[in-house]
Amino acid sequence: MQAGILLAFAAYFSFAGADASLKWIGPDLPIFEIGFFVSLFALLPALFTKRPEDNWGNVFVPKRPGLLALRMLSGTLGGIGGVIAFTTLPLAEAYALIFLLPIFVTVFSRVVLKEPVGWRRWLAVFGGLIGVLLVVRPGFREILPGHFAAILVAICGAATVIILRVLGPSERRITLIGAVLVAGIVVNGILMIPTYETPGRELWPVLLLGGVFAGMGHLLIVFATRLAPAARVAPTQYSQIVWAAVIGATFFGEYPDGLAMVGMALVGVSGLFTLVREEQRFGWPSRIPLIRNR
Repeated sequence: MQAGILLAFAAYFSFAGADASLKWIGPDLPIFEIGFFVSLFALLPALFTKRPEDNWGNVFVPKRPGLLALRMLSGTLGGIGGVIAFTTLPLAEAYALIFLLPIFVTVFSRVVLKEPVGWRRWLAVFGGLIGVLLVVRPGFREILPGHFAAILVAICGAATVIILRVLGPSERRITLIGAVLVAGIVVNGILMIPTYETPGRELWPVLLLGGVFAGMGHLLIVFATRLAPAARVAPTQYSQIVWAAVIGATFFGEYPDGLAMVGMALVGVSGLFTLVREEQRFGWPSRIPLIRNR
């Protein structure tokens, strides 16, 4: 149990490192080119998530191809939105918006799956929205494309969770992870062609590091859920806000003010509460394979 939770913290630190790499590269390369190379390099560590009983052909042999295509679409759009968000916003601010994901899960659960949603979960939704308003402060601060991109990431992540509730019990993990990485490589590879710029020599190590960080995050989170229940592992994802604040201050000179920190705390508490209620009422860990949805 303890080893699994420690691996989960390491996984989300790795994801935060990948996102910081995106921010570092952001001013120097087009969005789709960043997404292509990071997805390509992320595929290498993620290959080790393969179970002995699986084979590489399983990635392209889904049992429910229609739903897997939706999973690939939501994952690819979320990945592109993540690149835009992290290259244009402070790290901690981007995470605060992305962590609206559990709130969108609550809304989608009610609208799409017709699940009952009690007043406590609606209160968590309201609290999360207040937190976002404190972070973004529309009317007092400039609204950037990155803000909309981060919200798109949260919506795509929530859609992924809903899809995985149906796909999770039947599809192989290698299919769920590998198909999305391959889709990200193909889509970004096509979209980057019109604006392609050969990365400078100084960018290749950062691109490689970002991809390895992302792939290692997937690998570590898979190992973590083999050692500890997903209900214990899932809340560790909110450590990314702490990592983002530390990395942002250390490498990018980003220091959230008091109101922003209160807002981030509200978003985090609302999301954690939603995760707990999901687990208590609907058996969430047994129905959703825990993989990163950003």
